[in-house]
Amino acid sequence: MIIGGLQKMTLIDYPGKIACTVFLSVCNFRCPWCYSGELVLPEKIIKQPKIAEKEFFDFLKERQGLLEGVVLCGGEPTVNKELLAFVEKIKKLGFSVKLDTNGSNPEMLKELVNKKLIDYVAMDIKAPADGQIYKKILGEGVDIQNIKDSVEFLKKDKIDFEFRTTVVDTIHNKKDFLEIAKWIGGPNVKYYLQNFRPEKTIDPEFEKIKPFSKEFLEEIVKDISSYFKICRLRY
Repeated sequence: MIIGGLQKMTLIDYPGKIACTVFLSVCNFRCPWCYSGELVLPEKIIKQPKIAEKEFFDFLKERQGLLEGVVLCGGEPTVNKELLAFVEKIKKLGFSVKLDTNGSNPEMLKELVNKKLIDYVAMDIKAPADGQIYKKILGEGVDIQNIKDSVEFLKKDKIDFEFRTTVVDTIHNKKDFLEIAKWIGGPNVKYYLQNFRPEKTIDPEFEKIKPFSKEFLEEIVKDISSYFKICRLRY
């Protein structure tokens, strides 16, 4: 397990809980608008300062009774074969666990949920399921069907979850979000749109792209809200 960073406290990344966020290196996607290249690109992962697992778990032991949860972020946490054992150690210390994932490993997701090792899932929806965007960012060996399987599994309501999309000009348009809504929508689904931030992106050209206006994003939310239990803009 390569731990590439630790945010020692967050009030916003785990709904309703005081948590810390642990950043796990390595990802099987190459989203050009991603601003976490140090957790994604091998040449940057090598240079990124690492946190030893012992140091991380010593930190958690010191925060028992102060923090309520741990957010597993990336990179993509589920590409790590050691994830199950890692999460088991976190749970044994009494923390709730939230997983941030791109949904590319439905088998790992199912195992984590069925073994009650995680308590909340936030899955990124990059684009419509049948569009061209996923094809451009999926790494070698990643199948779009895996993404669909993860969506359907979460919609079975075995765990508290949300879907979310970072909205990027030149990548997305309003029609895309109607297609996404038809795909992932449901009476138990929470869906959040978050605006793109043009900073230290994997593809430097994306640093030149301006975020959409708040008004544009609010129009999208209004147009697709009927497909969801909750549909909101997250700043």
